[in-house]
Amino acid sequence: MQVRRLGWAGLEVSAQGRSLVIDLLEDMSPMAPFVGGAHGPLPAPSRAGAVAALLTHLHSDHADAPAVARVLDVDGVVLRPQRARGEGLETVATLHAESGLAETGVATRSLDPWETADFEPFTVTAVPAVDGFGDPQVSWVIEAGSRRIFHGGDTVFHGSWWLIAMRYGPFDAVFLPANGAICDLPHRQPPSPLVCSMDPVQAAAAASLLNAHTAVPIHYDAIHCPPAYVQADRPAEAFSEAAAERGVLARVLEPGENLEWAV
Repeated sequence: MQVRRLGWAGLEVSAQGRSLVIDLLEDMSPMAPFVGGAHGPLPAPSRAGAVAALLTHLHSDHADAPAVARVLDVDGVVLRPQRARGEGLETVATLHAESGLAETGVATRSLDPWETADFEPFTVTAVPAVDGFGDPQVSWVIEAGSRRIFHGGDTVFHGSWWLIAMRYGPFDAVFLPANGAICDLPHRQPPSPLVCSMDPVQAAAAASLLNAHTAVPIHYDAIHCPPAYVQADRPAEAFSEAAAERGVLARVLEPGENLEWAV
């Protein structure tokens, strides 16, 4: 198995000549109204023809519909959580990605927590996660050969880590959000003073609870625009320090860098 970090929360996972992507993001411009400006594109996957595109949730910074449609194989499928329910501001944060996926016409399938799907050589399982704004979210367990990894999207800290570890651990690598963002966004007012994604210490604790051999921080640095979106100080470094205190090996991957093992 080989995992390539694509920047922000995006990953490309390859094994036995096939690949899938998770939370693919290339175009940052849809986030401009909320974070104060457009950013340049993030690294693209190294190959097309992905067997599946996994989305932890349908916020625009985790679900770039045109990029997903471009990289998917003709028979590829988007795996995602259930659709957000409600009206007006209740669902506004997911509308852009939902409409983008509908316009591309890609095949989609919703998975509930603990539901599994097979895409040879991958087995993927949706597991519980909690979105910082109340929208539907899952995390993903991905297995290929003898290797197993975890992708945490931008979840907050929650109480299902033990269950995930009991059912699917230990993990060769876990990829966890570590920017600890404090947000003041128009669709969620009044703003919360608490983080809407795990901070470095929480992410390191989650890595330890998941029984991870290697922990990789994701979801930091690409978006930081006070006062709308304020990340923790030194997220990658602080995560590495907190992981070391818990006896977990931390590995910081730059966008485009690989983590790989022999299967």
